Amino acid sequence: MDVTVNGSPVPATPETTLDQLVRDDLDLTGTKVVCGTGVCGACTVLVDATPTLSCVTPCATVDGRNITTVEGLGGDHPVQRAFAVEDALQCGYCTPGMVVAAASFVDRWRAEHGDTPPHRDEVTAALAGHLCRCGAYPGIIAAVTAACTGRYDPHRPLSPAPRTEAPAKVTGQARYTTDIRLPNQQVGVIVRSPHAHARIEGIKAPADVPLVRLRSEGATVRYVGQPVAAVAAPTDVEARRRAAEVSVQYTPLPAVLTEEQARAEDAPQVYPEGRQRKRAPLSSEAPQGPVPWTGNLRGPAGMSWRPTAAARRTAATGPDSGVLVTGSYTTSAQTHTPFEPHCCVAHWETNGTVRLYVSTQSVRRLARAVARRWELPVERVRVHSDHVGGGFGAKAGLTSDVIAAVDLARHTGTPVRVTLSRREELTDGGHRPATRIDLALATDAEGGLSGLTMDSYGSGGVSVGSNAATLARFVYGHAPRRLRDYDVLTHHPPATPFRGPGGPPMTWALEQAVDEAAYSLGVDPLDLRRRWDGNPKRQRLYDWAGRLPSWRDRPTRGSRPGRLRRGVGLACANWLYLLDPATRVELSVDDGLLVARTATQDIGTGSRTVLVNTLATELGLPSERIRVEVGDSAHTHGPAAIGSCSTPSLAPAAADAARRLRRALNTPTDAPVRLDTATAQGVSVVGRRRRDRGGYVTPFPVDGVAIGRGFAGAVLVTQVEVDTRLGTIRPLRVDCGISAGRIHAERLARNQCEGGVIQGVGYALYEQRTVDPTSGTVLSTNLDDYQIPGIADTPEIDVHFHTDGWDHVRGGGVGLGEVSTVAVAASIGNAVHNATGWRPRSTPILPEQVLHGLEEQS
Repeated sequence: MDVTVNGSPVPATPETTLDQLVRDDLDLTGTKVVCGTGVCGACTVLVDATPTLSCVTPCATVDGRNITTVEGLGGDHPVQRAFAVEDALQCGYCTPGMVVAAASFVDRWRAEHGDTPPHRDEVTAALAGHLCRCGAYPGIIAAVTAACTGRYDPHRPLSPAPRTEAPAKVTGQARYTTDIRLPNQQVGVIVRSPHAHARIEGIKAPADVPLVRLRSEGATVRYVGQPVAAVAAPTDVEARRRAAEVSVQYTPLPAVLTEEQARAEDAPQVYPEGRQRKRAPLSSEAPQGPVPWTGNLRGPAGMSWRPTAAARRTAATGPDSGVLVTGSYTTSAQTHTPFEPHCCVAHWETNGTVRLYVSTQSVRRLARAVARRWELPVERVRVHSDHVGGGFGAKAGLTSDVIAAVDLARHTGTPVRVTLSRREELTDGGHRPATRIDLALATDAEGGLSGLTMDSYGSGGVSVGSNAATLARFVYGHAPRRLRDYDVLTHHPPATPFRGPGGPPMTWALEQAVDEAAYSLGVDPLDLRRRWDGNPKRQRLYDWAGRLPSWRDRPTRGSRPGRLRRGVGLACANWLYLLDPATRVELSVDDGLLVARTATQDIGTGSRTVLVNTLATELGLPSERIRVEVGDSAHTHGPAAIGSCSTPSLAPAAADAARRLRRALNTPTDAPVRLDTATAQGVSVVGRRRRDRGGYVTPFPVDGVAIGRGFAGAVLVTQVEVDTRLGTIRPLRVDCGISAGRIHAERLARNQCEGGVIQGVGYALYEQRTVDPTSGTVLSTNLDDYQIPGIADTPEIDVHFHTDGWDHVRGGGVGLGEVSTVAVAASIGNAVHNATGWRPRSTPILPEQVLHGLEEQS
């Protein structure tokens, strides 16, 4: 049978799916596969101009028909131009499928309606089957709407795209790790434990099956899905067949699968030995000091201040002691689920170098980790990561895909690619721990904060490092507070750091308690926060929020009758200012171009663009004369994409490199640098991230990261509509105020904050990781069962930047990707309370919880 792909006839086999035809047979890798079940829309192609999900379409159904992929749109379709200029993308992994579907809608809309703009609801309905984990929906809506008006037609002049790599991403030219195809490359598959707790007695495979052991005989597995072994084969089908032939003998052991079981006196211990406890994986990025263990309970850890006074004041009640707010607040585990799954292609070269193509958040850190594990000189490890399809904290370390690929490549002597399936990604790819926070907050008779106690119990499976309570040390002044963090260990997969680790659950509890205190005191919730909060930067955000019509005209708590009730909630947050003080940027002049190199990576946050913008401003160069090379561990040291530290590390280093280049070329500071002279060719300099004025909080960096002075801040005002008949909650608008200093790439920064808000909406309303309490098997293993926000769930979002207060920081600005998401769930909880008078205490806020809460009130 034959089909026509992008105008050319190609043969196809009936049983092959359409995505396999275009990706594997034709190497048209713009089409991405994310879910494999037709849920996310990333694999969309056009079949006779109709958007079609290629991952679930057999070629037998498209015999003789015309297929158009993102490459076939030609690169100048109005939608592609609009996506680039409106910055309707971040990591870009979902972008090709989104572009193809949007192009079909725009062509159809204009044929029927001319150049009139569609209503927002028309756009969201057309793209309702498409998901973006980065949350770039506001830009997508703007781009599609603008393309319908003809503003981005090919004959019209085009403004420069704010994102350097946008043209490559909207055309499908950007190559991700999942797109790498090396000669003789094989496919690796990981064999995983079916038991929550067991001892491995033996691992066997047929003699012709290339097998590596990831766990030794006699070792213990501690969760369903833990890697045990890996096999390789020329094709995915053959590799999975070989994996099924691997025989692993287990002796099952008693498991603890709920927190109640874990805390029982006679419970089996997840880590019975001290050596095992020290090697437990971490769910946060903070270094761990000595912490006591009692069975499966680790803790308390924390950073209290006058804890005895805090306990005494929160225990006191009476007419002269102000108000006391108490409660337990719980949050569900939130899975990272980046759309590009964990993936590694490993190749051992003849000179003993191992070359890795990895979807990672840290090419430099990963190279060092690989060198340590396989006892190699670090110069014998080369890590490449040209484009990364999302991470959110899940791809910062040495992960199972890398270990399996490296071992299999060494065993087979060929390149091997290991890619996690969506089931594996949602099981073992990382998640934010579930939490329970028991809180008590007391005020004095004048309404001041007099004491706070917070006990946080993190449930991160076999991981440790819960830090939610600790983060309450850094807000609302210096009133006494007893803050205790505990880990409750279970035989579940390990949690890993996720965008603002510990921040969202802590804020979910604290900000609702502050809101409740304000109502009890009879004062404006914003005014109470203004009174308690000594942060001058956030004070400016309170001024901004107080002027918003949505806050000024908000309804009285639970005052509106009827089925649909609207409410407005406010919450605030801060986040640590982190940086990598060892960051370097190398500049060299090559044939009239300025080439910037550093060993960082761009996971969709805009590292390339920050470097281009900084250099263009400092040197007076047009951006097209600057080429940025990142994603290579061999370059000079660059930061990991963790802790919102990339921009505050890269921009100052690039500025320093620019000043050094000026001196090398003898160019005055008020003149543009000339690169096309004979004396410029080959000139090379290296700039460094110079120290902030006043230094840093930490005397030395830990794993490359230092804590700077000051906190990024956020204040969010959120409007919701609660359907009291169905129990559903619809966010309508979020006004997001951010204090992070200088903004180095304004549209990209706005996009990051919008995405942070949308991930916070998911945390509050949709995302719930479900585990079978009898077997320990993760049940939410596809994007139908694990729900993330779609484009129709996107509220209107307005981002306000407050840029003052960071003069002591090199470059004048700090990271904002994490602080933008920390307080979203709490603002929604407060808005629901304002709308109904009912206070949600657990996330996600499910319809049945709303209905039950309203019924209890009536």
